[in-house]
Amino acid sequence: MRVAPGFGAGPETALHRIRPKPGGTAAARKRMQIADTRILVVGLARTGLAAARFLHRRGARVRATDSAAAEALGPAAAELRAMGVDLELGGHRTESFESAELIVVSPGVPLTIAPLAAARRRGVPVIAEVELASRFIREPIVAVSGTNGKTTVTELIGRMLLASGRRVFVGGNIGRPLIGYVDEGAPAEVVVAEISSFQLDAVEGFRPAVGALLNITADHLNRYADMAAYARSKMRLFENQTAADLAVLNGGDPLIRGRAAALRARTLFYNHPDPAAAGARIEGTTLQLCPPGREPVSLELASYRLPGPHNAENACAAALAALAAGATPEGIQAALNAFAGLPHRLEPVGSLAGVAFVNDSKATNVDAVRRALESFATPVILIMGGLDKGGHFGLLADPVRSRVKALVLIGAAAPAIRAALGGLVPTVPAADMAAAVRAAAERAAAGDVVLLAPGCASFDMYTDYEARGEDFRRRVRALISNRSAGPMRAGT
Repeated sequence: MRVAPGFGAGPETALHRIRPKPGGTAAARKRMQIADTRILVVGLARTGLAAARFLHRRGARVRATDSAAAEALGPAAAELRAMGVDLELGGHRTESFESAELIVVSPGVPLTIAPLAAARRRGVPVIAEVELASRFIREPIVAVSGTNGKTTVTELIGRMLLASGRRVFVGGNIGRPLIGYVDEGAPAEVVVAEISSFQLDAVEGFRPAVGALLNITADHLNRYADMAAYARSKMRLFENQTAADLAVLNGGDPLIRGRAAALRARTLFYNHPDPAAAGARIEGTTLQLCPPGREPVSLELASYRLPGPHNAENACAAALAALAAGATPEGIQAALNAFAGLPHRLEPVGSLAGVAFVNDSKATNVDAVRRALESFATPVILIMGGLDKGGHFGLLADPVRSRVKALVLIGAAAPAIRAALGGLVPTVPAADMAAAVRAAAERAAAGDVVLLAPGCASFDMYTDYEARGEDFRRRVRALISNRSAGPMRAGT
């Protein structure tokens, strides 16, 4: 097994030795002439707004475009207009793409849209916001990707480093764009970033000192041609790493394990089927870190509050990456003990008559639903549905058969889910979240769990998964406080 340079004797870590330069390559840095450069920012959600703001402040001739109208964009459009940024809203003009000297694309914009394709044919560089940011960040970057769990692991790494006394910026796809860090003017010692496949699709020189890949399971197949294309996108996290860098890998994921030998970075596994190959493993309630060249580090998980085997894996990944980035065992342990989880991720909402209500609105793909179900030993009334992203709902047949008492379906994907799973358990449609919560509660008995784990995107009914989870919370709390909704009765 190749070993991480930061796991040798003494206090020095991989990140102390590595001094990554902005952009990963000299050629990439040389191209970053921003002042008076015609730069087009595509997509004006949080990431695009931050990129446009950064570029404008540095003297670029910025044009920003979004398919949405100004009314839909609200404050973002108003802010850019007040700054003097040229706005092109309600659609895209191919001429704007072809005349740009650089295009910065937001993660929600597919690289296959016609204007982007035309610009690339003309040789216009198209980069992601994280690529732009990385060319200005001098601090080491710890980057986390994966189909599921990346926000939890990113937050955990940040808290482990903070508890160890390190100055940390935590951002990326987690909600704070990396380009915003460049603007803050308060440098951290380590930058910890969640990175999505959509962001990786448009990187050139992005090079994390530590890259952690948690899993590759079916998702976003409405945007990628197939699983092979999706896996290639995820593996781009490591394409600019060298032997000086570290890749933290889930050895239990065959798609990842099968690609590890091709990496140039030093690799460190957790959850590996061969215990001798694992840099981290779970032994009962103990998380055992086995850094090459050092004594093992034992961490206690008895106070770790996140449920399910997948969250034990997340703890392994976070601890390995944080240790490489300079966290102390004491800081890692303190963060594990204190971390209560994130909103909309197996979030307890309340209970009524012995029935627990759990919000996992962030479970937007089939594998996330499977992991959520595996977190409960008691019968589950499962609320699923939303906008189908190309998931194969039939893969849930075994966990639904063994763990689900009833299935409540919402949203556009309800017919597809019913076709795949409706013959296994009692299944009922619901027009909206209020009806779904009522229907689930009526079928629950003391000791059961009502779980929102949609397995789908939210955009058919909500602006995002957070709005969906907030609606679930609101409906559950109204049910709990309003006894006039009727008594809970035994499941049918």
